[in-house]
Amino acid sequence: MEYAVRLGTADGEVIVQRHRAASGEAARRELEARGYHVFSVEAVRGRFRLPLFGRRERISSLDFLVFNQQFATLLRAGIPVLQSLDLLQRSHANPFFREVLSRIVDDVRSGVSLSDSFAAQGNLFPRLFSATLMAGERAGELVPVLERYVRYQEMLSAAQRKVSSALTYPVVLVVLSFGLIVLLVTYVIPRFAQFYLGFGSELPLITQLIIGGASWVQDRSPVLGVTAALLGIVYWRWSRSERGRFSIDRLKLRIPFVGQIFHLFGLSQFTRSLATLLAGGTPLVNALEVSTSTVTNRALNVPMTRVAPRVREGQPLWTSLEATRLFPELSLAMVQVGEATGALEEMLTNVSRFYDESVEVRLNRVVTLIEPAVLVLMGVVITTLLLSVYYPMFSLMQRT
Repeated sequence: MEYAVRLGTADGEVIVQRHRAASGEAARRELEARGYHVFSVEAVRGRFRLPLFGRRERISSLDFLVFNQQFATLLRAGIPVLQSLDLLQRSHANPFFREVLSRIVDDVRSGVSLSDSFAAQGNLFPRLFSATLMAGERAGELVPVLERYVRYQEMLSAAQRKVSSALTYPVVLVVLSFGLIVLLVTYVIPRFAQFYLGFGSELPLITQLIIGGASWVQDRSPVLGVTAALLGIVYWRWSRSERGRFSIDRLKLRIPFVGQIFHLFGLSQFTRSLATLLAGGTPLVNALEVSTSTVTNRALNVPMTRVAPRVREGQPLWTSLEATRLFPELSLAMVQVGEATGALEEMLTNVSRFYDESVEVRLNRVVTLIEPAVLVLMGVVITTLLLSVYYPMFSLMQRT
């Protein structure tokens, strides 16, 4: 992040300047180490944007993966870090990413470590990435650590693509069916209602209910539209609050059939991140703290935050994980064996693969059940709507 700092020099002069650092405390330490007296450190806020219509800049996972692949290739070829970053910054197609890389290049050129430079960009880059770079810098093996992180990104992207591709067809089917129902209720059925009213005959009960409901929706469509928009805004704001996010994530875990998939995917994020950090030389407690932050589901994240303090107090990792009541017995047994044999990283990698396979199997099973269920449900709804419209027409034709 960028900070506005008020400094006192050795000559007694007071100056105000901007300084980039991972945190305000880190900025204060760096400047004091240079001989300045720091009077104040304040974060520089970005331009104000309306919360509803503002667009937050972000770096796509694909851009970040390609950057890491190219960065590792340049470093493996013997090109220095600063020169590699400068080459990538000048050649990148994304203007926002290019601007971010320019800031990182300036930080590294001024003496800031590579890991701190990426950490100073806030939430633009995963905390796991900064911690991985720090471990590589300390061990003097930046290229192997970076390549290991690239493999982590590729495996995570592959898992996410499998989930997305499996859910694409059911989602498209639901959206198209819902659109057809809206078209029938708001446009087709009201016009049939006017046609039937001209005959003055009594309509079946189901037709009366459908036509009455469609007319009610059409007459109050402006009010319903405004109400839906307001409810959407309220939900949008609530879902971005800490309490709202936690409630939504907890609800995801309780959805029948699907909740177990979210659960296993969160455990896979944790174990794979932990294996990546340990392989790079990060101490176990630090690796646990960073790995916990990579779990996106807050209902899983909160119990996992208690693991690192237990390990710091001297408890084994497997008993600390067992205390969360989130991990299956088989994975706990594998972690216990890994701790006892000194092969914890390998066991964690195997555990993450086991979770990935379980997610894929369960996801395929759920999709197999969802597709016919959605077809049957939407078929029943649409058939009911069409019959309610055409049945009176058949009755009128028989009378004539």
